Amino acid sequence: MIPIPRQMEPDGFDRDVRQKGMQWLRQHNIPLNTAPSDASELPPYWQKYNERLYDAYNGICSYLAFYFEFISGASTTDHFIAKSRNAGDTYEWDNYRLACLGANQRKNKYDDVLDPFTMQPETFYLNLLSGEIAVNPSIQDDGYKRTAETTIKRLDLNSPRHKQMRIRHFDEYRRHKIENILEHYNPFVYYEVKRQGLL
Repeated sequence: MIPIPRQMEPDGFDRDVRQKGMQWLRQHNIPLNTAPSDASELPPYWQKYNERLYDAYNGICSYLAFYFEFISGASTTDHFIAKSRNAGDTYEWDNYRLACLGANQRKNKYDDVLDPFTMQPETFYLNLLSGEIAVNPSIQDDGYKRTAETTIKRLDLNSPRHKQMRIRHFDEYRRHKIENILEHYNPFVYYEVKRQGLL
Protein backbone atom coordinates (compact mmCIF):
# COMPACT_ATOMS: atom_id res chain seq x y z
CA MET A 1 0.00 0.00 0.00
CA ILE A 2 1.38 3.36 -1.08
CA PRO A 3 0.01 6.92 -1.26
CA ILE A 4 -2.28 7.44 -4.25
CA PRO A 5 -2.98 10.93 -5.65
CA ARG A 6 -6.65 11.86 -5.64
CA GLN A 7 -8.02 12.16 -9.18
CA MET A 8 -10.48 14.75 -10.43
CA GLU A 9 -14.19 14.05 -10.51
CA PRO A 10 -15.24 13.13 -14.07
CA ASP A 11 -17.64 15.17 -16.16
CA GLY A 12 -21.24 14.16 -15.63
CA PHE A 13 -20.68 12.67 -12.17
CA ASP A 14 -22.51 15.44 -10.36
CA ARG A 15 -25.55 15.05 -12.61
CA ASP A 16 -25.59 11.26 -12.80
CA VAL A 17 -24.57 10.30 -9.27
CA ARG A 18 -24.44 13.10 -6.70
CA GLN A 19 -27.65 14.91 -7.64
CA LYS A 20 -29.63 11.71 -8.14
CA GLY A 21 -28.35 10.36 -4.83
CA MET A 22 -29.10 13.55 -2.93
CA GLN A 23 -32.59 13.65 -4.39
CA TRP A 24 -33.24 10.04 -3.36
CA LEU A 25 -32.02 10.72 0.18
CA ARG A 26 -34.25 13.80 0.47
CA GLN A 27 -37.27 11.88 -0.83
CA HIS A 28 -36.69 9.23 1.83
CA ASN A 29 -36.00 11.75 4.63
CA ILE A 30 -32.47 10.50 5.23
CA PRO A 31 -30.19 13.29 6.56
CA LEU A 32 -26.83 13.46 4.80
CA ASN A 33 -24.70 13.19 7.93
CA THR A 34 -26.42 10.15 9.45
CA ALA A 35 -26.25 6.40 9.03
CA PRO A 36 -29.08 5.03 6.86
CA SER A 37 -31.26 2.39 8.49
CA ASP A 38 -30.45 -0.03 5.66
CA ALA A 39 -27.51 0.83 3.40
CA SER A 40 -28.47 -1.92 0.95
CA GLU A 41 -31.49 0.16 -0.07
CA LEU A 42 -29.35 3.05 -1.32
CA PRO A 43 -29.55 3.16 -5.14
CA PRO A 44 -26.12 2.28 -6.61
CA TYR A 45 -25.87 5.24 -8.96
CA TRP A 46 -22.07 5.14 -8.56
CA GLN A 47 -21.88 1.86 -10.49
CA LYS A 48 -22.35 3.79 -13.73
CA TYR A 49 -18.94 5.34 -13.04
CA ASN A 50 -17.09 2.22 -11.96
CA GLU A 51 -15.21 2.04 -15.27
CA ARG A 52 -14.41 5.75 -15.09
CA LEU A 53 -13.00 5.18 -11.59
CA TYR A 54 -10.91 2.30 -12.93
CA ASP A 55 -9.54 4.46 -15.74
CA ALA A 56 -8.89 7.43 -13.43
CA TYR A 57 -6.65 5.28 -11.22
CA ASN A 58 -5.04 3.32 -14.08
CA GLY A 59 -6.32 -0.01 -12.83
CA ILE A 60 -4.31 0.15 -9.59
CA CYS A 61 -6.06 -1.24 -6.52
CA SER A 62 -5.96 1.45 -3.85
CA TYR A 63 -5.27 -1.06 -1.08
CA LEU A 64 -3.07 -3.71 -2.69
CA ALA A 65 -1.21 -1.29 -4.98
CA PHE A 66 -1.11 -3.63 -7.95
CA TYR A 67 -2.64 -3.59 -11.43
CA PHE A 68 -5.66 -5.70 -12.34
CA GLU A 69 -7.75 -5.93 -15.50
CA PHE A 70 -11.21 -4.39 -15.59
CA ILE A 71 -12.55 -7.28 -17.67
CA SER A 72 -11.79 -9.69 -14.83
CA GLY A 73 -14.97 -8.50 -13.15
CA ALA A 74 -13.00 -7.75 -9.99
CA SER A 75 -13.19 -3.96 -10.29
CA THR A 76 -15.25 -2.42 -7.48
CA THR A 77 -15.92 0.99 -5.99
CA ASP A 78 -15.03 1.04 -2.32
CA HIS A 79 -16.73 3.70 -0.23
CA PHE A 80 -13.90 4.69 2.11
CA ILE A 81 -16.48 6.03 4.56
CA ALA A 82 -18.92 3.14 4.39
CA LYS A 83 -22.44 3.62 3.07
CA SER A 84 -23.73 2.19 6.34
CA ARG A 85 -21.97 4.92 8.34
CA ASN A 86 -22.77 8.14 6.48
CA ALA A 87 -25.48 8.47 3.87
CA GLY A 88 -24.23 11.70 2.31
CA ASP A 89 -20.78 10.31 1.46
CA THR A 90 -22.37 7.51 -0.55
CA TYR A 91 -22.58 9.71 -3.62
CA GLU A 92 -19.31 11.64 -3.33
CA TRP A 93 -16.50 10.98 -5.82
CA ASP A 94 -13.82 11.84 -3.24
CA ASN A 95 -15.11 9.03 -1.03
CA TYR A 96 -14.48 6.37 -3.70
CA ARG A 97 -11.37 4.18 -3.84
CA LEU A 98 -10.73 1.80 -6.71
CA ALA A 99 -10.45 -1.65 -5.19
CA CYS A 100 -10.21 -5.17 -6.49
CA LEU A 101 -13.01 -7.35 -5.16
CA GLY A 102 -10.97 -9.16 -2.50
CA ALA A 103 -9.62 -5.96 -0.96
CA ASN A 104 -13.06 -4.34 -0.97
CA GLN A 105 -14.60 -7.34 0.76
CA ARG A 106 -11.96 -7.29 3.48
CA LYS A 107 -12.17 -3.51 3.94
CA ASN A 108 -15.98 -3.82 4.12
CA LYS A 109 -17.56 -1.22 6.42
CA TYR A 110 -14.52 -0.86 8.69
CA ASP A 111 -12.90 2.51 9.26
CA ASP A 112 -9.68 1.30 10.89
CA VAL A 113 -7.49 1.24 7.79
CA LEU A 114 -5.25 3.95 6.38
CA ASP A 115 -6.60 6.08 3.57
CA PRO A 116 -4.32 5.75 0.52
CA PHE A 117 -5.19 9.37 -0.36
CA THR A 118 -3.76 10.77 2.87
CA MET A 119 -1.28 8.19 4.17
CA GLN A 120 2.34 9.17 4.70
CA PRO A 121 5.01 8.09 2.21
CA GLU A 122 7.11 5.14 3.38
CA THR A 123 4.52 4.01 5.89
CA PHE A 124 5.22 0.42 4.91
CA TYR A 125 8.50 -1.31 4.18
CA LEU A 126 8.72 -4.43 2.03
CA ASN A 127 11.10 -7.35 2.41
CA LEU A 128 11.73 -8.05 -1.26
CA LEU A 129 12.92 -11.61 -0.62
CA SER A 130 10.02 -12.75 1.58
CA GLY A 131 7.32 -10.45 0.18
CA GLU A 132 6.34 -9.44 3.70
CA ILE A 133 5.16 -5.93 4.58
CA ALA A 134 6.05 -4.26 7.88
CA VAL A 135 5.31 -0.86 9.36
CA ASN A 136 8.20 1.58 9.05
CA PRO A 137 9.86 1.41 12.51
CA SER A 138 10.84 5.09 12.37
CA ILE A 139 7.22 6.29 12.54
CA GLN A 140 6.88 8.27 15.76
CA ASP A 141 3.10 8.71 15.95
CA ASP A 142 1.86 5.74 17.99
CA GLY A 143 -1.76 6.15 16.85
CA TYR A 144 -0.76 6.23 13.20
CA LYS A 145 1.53 3.24 13.70
CA ARG A 146 -1.32 1.24 15.28
CA THR A 147 -3.61 2.09 12.37
CA ALA A 148 -0.89 0.98 9.93
CA GLU A 149 -0.56 -2.34 11.79
CA THR A 150 -4.34 -2.77 11.77
CA THR A 151 -4.37 -2.05 8.03
CA ILE A 152 -2.01 -4.97 7.40
CA LYS A 153 -4.25 -7.29 9.41
CA ARG A 154 -7.59 -5.98 8.15
CA LEU A 155 -6.61 -6.24 4.48
CA ASP A 156 -4.59 -9.45 5.04
CA LEU A 157 -1.65 -7.84 3.25
CA ASN A 158 0.76 -10.53 4.44
CA SER A 159 -1.25 -13.51 3.30
CA PRO A 160 0.81 -16.21 1.53
CA ARG A 161 -0.79 -15.28 -1.80
CA HIS A 162 0.00 -11.58 -1.41
CA LYS A 163 3.60 -12.32 -0.47
CA GLN A 164 4.00 -14.74 -3.38
CA MET A 165 2.72 -12.10 -5.79
CA ARG A 166 5.26 -9.53 -4.59
CA ILE A 167 8.11 -12.06 -4.73
CA ARG A 168 7.10 -13.04 -8.27
CA HIS A 169 6.99 -9.45 -9.48
CA PHE A 170 10.37 -8.69 -7.92
CA ASP A 171 11.89 -11.85 -9.42
CA GLU A 172 10.55 -10.91 -12.85
CA TYR A 173 12.15 -7.50 -12.50
CA ARG A 174 15.48 -9.03 -11.46
CA ARG A 175 15.44 -11.30 -14.53
CA HIS A 176 14.41 -8.70 -17.10
CA LYS A 177 15.30 -5.32 -15.53
CA ILE A 178 12.34 -3.55 -17.16
CA GLU A 179 11.47 -0.74 -14.75
CA ASN A 180 8.35 0.55 -16.46
CA ILE A 181 6.76 -2.91 -16.48
CA LEU A 182 7.34 -3.31 -12.74
CA GLU A 183 6.03 0.20 -12.08
CA HIS A 184 2.90 -0.55 -14.12
CA TYR A 185 2.03 -3.93 -12.64
CA ASN A 186 3.12 -3.48 -9.04
CA PRO A 187 3.75 0.14 -8.03
CA PHE A 188 4.37 -0.87 -4.41
CA VAL A 189 7.17 -3.30 -5.30
CA TYR A 190 8.58 -0.69 -7.69
CA TYR A 191 8.39 1.95 -4.95
CA GLU A 192 10.34 -0.30 -2.59
CA VAL A 193 12.90 -1.42 -5.16
CA LYS A 194 13.56 2.26 -5.85
CA ARG A 195 13.65 3.22 -2.14
CA GLN A 196 16.11 0.42 -1.44
CA GLY A 197 18.42 1.61 -4.22
CA LEU A 198 18.03 -1.46 -6.41
CA LEU A 199 17.04 0.28 -9.64
